[in-house]
Amino acid sequence: MDDKRPRVAMLAYPGLTLLDMIGPHTCFVHLMDVHLAWKTLDPIRTDSGLFLSPTTTFADCPADVDVLFVPGSGYADVVEDEEALEFLHDRGTRARYVTSVCSGSLVLGAAGLMRGYRAATHWSVRDVLPRYGAVNVDERVVVDRNRISGGGVTAGLDFGLSVVAEMFGRDSAELTQLLLEYDPQPPFDSGSPEKAAPELTERARTVLRDLADDHAARAERLAERGWGRAKDPAPQPA
Repeated sequence: MDDKRPRVAMLAYPGLTLLDMIGPHTCFVHLMDVHLAWKTLDPIRTDSGLFLSPTTTFADCPADVDVLFVPGSGYADVVEDEEALEFLHDRGTRARYVTSVCSGSLVLGAAGLMRGYRAATHWSVRDVLPRYGAVNVDERVVVDRNRISGGGVTAGLDFGLSVVAEMFGRDSAELTQLLLEYDPQPPFDSGSPEKAAPELTERARTVLRDLADDHAARAERLAERGWGRAKDPAPQPA
């Protein structure tokens, strides 16, 4: 590791959505020292069934990082994992940037790091963000002071390039985009509720309803235990 390069701590928890992690990681890895942090170094199973190996434990992860990042997941167990929330809250109160993709913003909210900030998340859980004191914004990438958040899953690449631009300048971000040949030309224009046919959106809501309800219920339980808004540090001045 190069002490002169910025440090990134990426939360590598069981059940994470791999694409949420891989997109940003690919943007970061050649410019920063990346730490995949979890409680142990044992491989963790992602929600697609593939395995990912953490590179550091919470105890050994650098105390001060430039970027704290949380990917999302269809499974919300990490939202109520107090050891993980303590780690995020500790690193997040000192990190230069506190960031997420997809429902990772809800995990940051649970850790008390999103009150008073504008943020993005997966469209199915947009109404849960305010339970953590955040303001939902239906955009691909949202930058509010030192909080940078991406929308659902595939927004990870847009998010990663936005972080690179913020930290290293537009030229570095455009070079990274070119090296990755990130030139999206989706075969269909149905990637958001605003663009998809109403009947398709309703089908997707049915598929995701249980997960969205689960996130909402966990937010309520966390509030009762003093997490979320109650542990949030005061927002930084604009």
